[in-house]
Amino acid sequence: MMTSTIKVMINGSTFELPATATLADAVALLPLKPPFAAAINLQFIPNTVYHHTPLHDADQIDLIAPVTGG
Repeated sequence: MMTSTIKVMINGSTFELPATATLADAVALLPLKPPFAAAINLQFIPNTVYHHTPLHDADQIDLIAPVTGG
């Protein structure tokens, strides 16, 4: 039986998304401004493919903004 939602971890917090969600959908949940990097299960994903990268139940997503300053 297919479920209509999946649960993913984004920066340590659990989110429920549609089963058809992509990385772009996950990024849209957080108030991030570019530039930032994204990884799924520690695998870096280029921003050019966020809309084509499907998510799966229990994926761990890390969205990392660069640290500025000195």
